[in-house]
Amino acid sequence: MAFKYPSRYDYGVKTIEHKGAQVTTSIHTEIEQVMENIPNKIPHRIGTCMPFITHRPDSISDIFYNTTALWWYIQLFNNIEDPFEGFNKGDRLLIPSKNGLPI
Repeated sequence: MAFKYPSRYDYGVKTIEHKGAQVTTSIHTEIEQVMENIPNKIPHRIGTCMPFITHRPDSISDIFYNTTALWWYIQLFNNIEDPFEGFNKGDRLLIPSKNGLPI
C-alpha cells in the first residue's frame, strides 16, 4: 500500500462563503491546534512565489515536496488565511521540512 500524506481535511472542515460561492475549508478548525503544537524550530527553507505559481499553492507544494498534497502545510506554516488570494508573486515563503508534519 502506498503512503498517503495527511490531508488538512483529516483535522476538520467547515463550509464558508467566499466571493459568492460555498467553499469547504479547514481554516479556523482543529488543524490550527495541531499546527500550534508543532515545535517552532521546524527546519525550513525559504522560497519565493514566482509568477507562474501565483495563487497556486498546489504547484508550490509540488515544486518543494514532489507532491501537490501538502499545499495546506505551507499555507498554515506561513499564516496564510486565504489560499485563493495568498501566495502572490514575489512573496517570501517559509517551506517547512516534511519531518515536522503531524503524522
